[in-house]
Amino acid sequence: MPHPHPAGDPLALTGFDAVEFWVGNARQAAHFYRTGYGFQPIAYAGPETGVRDRASYVLGQGDIRLVLTTALTPHSPITEHVTRHGDGVRDVGLGVLDAERAFYAAVERGATPVDDPEELKDDHGILRRAAIATYGDTIHSLVDRSDYHGPHAPGYVAWETVAETLPAVGLANIDHAVGNVELGKMDSWVEFYERVMGFTQLVHFSDEAISTEYSALMSKVAWDGTGRVKFPINEPAKGKRKSQIDEYLEFYRGPGVQHLALATPDIVATVRALRDRGIQFMRVPDTYYHDLAGRFADLELDVEALKDLGILADRDDEGYLLQIFTKMNQDRPTVFFEMIERHGSRGFGEGNFKALFVALEREQEARGNL
Repeated sequence: MPHPHPAGDPLALTGFDAVEFWVGNARQAAHFYRTGYGFQPIAYAGPETGVRDRASYVLGQGDIRLVLTTALTPHSPITEHVTRHGDGVRDVGLGVLDAERAFYAAVERGATPVDDPEELKDDHGILRRAAIATYGDTIHSLVDRSDYHGPHAPGYVAWETVAETLPAVGLANIDHAVGNVELGKMDSWVEFYERVMGFTQLVHFSDEAISTEYSALMSKVAWDGTGRVKFPINEPAKGKRKSQIDEYLEFYRGPGVQHLALATPDIVATVRALRDRGIQFMRVPDTYYHDLAGRFADLELDVEALKDLGILADRDDEGYLLQIFTKMNQDRPTVFFEMIERHGSRGFGEGNFKALFVALEREQEARGNL
């Protein structure tokens, strides 16, 4: 399929920028993501830096950057967001070459503006950003960091804390960010990314492909054509009981980011480190591993390690991938993480969907939400 917009398009993306979570207590959330997932402290903004209405902690690992922000006043968009959604992703930031051109091109193509283009300056240079809306209360900041060399952004200072003593996790970058939207809205949001961002559809999964006896979902993946940015969009499908997408929409009170997939070059080492740090994972039935060695007999996979850790494997014509999904990162059954190791495959673990759905349903049943 030809790219909808020409080379040199103002909305050509350089990759994911920071992903910002709006949370109830950023200091405590930062401790969880540091201790549990091995993210390192980078920057801080709050009353000590002249910011009066919020506090933000920036953490990084590899090329991944998370911002955890909490409100300091009861009457704040952050407070309203947390009251409605719980801890959740507010902003999936995207790197661009020119924030102003990207913003006006996006608006001209039908995007809803959120923040007009601005230049933020300090002694470290100039950071240029703007923002547009996407599904639910989620936004995309459009960020140009080419002239900025500070720890994160103007208004932030470097954040230092105690030295890390737990095992290194080894996460490298964001592979994809998954959104859950209402029934009947998936196609319109895929079309949004095609029309506004110049994306194309990478793959489509029907409710027949992603279903169990009880529940189902449909999914389409929009991507930028380079693989730097991929957005799977899920919607619920009719089933005997509520799917995990229905559960998410109920507890998140609308559409939003369901999970971030974080790439690692060594998923076995990553999952072992995360397990040692106390992170818990969704577990597929042990029967999943009965024929795994046969399906991957031509590869040197440590199937016993995969089984011990609960890691899933899938392959296609281009290669294979290994993946695993954490349990929820907060009390509401909304946001979680995926760890993924790719070897050529551009897929999303289609062969694992049924086993994963069974694991999700088991979690839902324990919560009384199936």
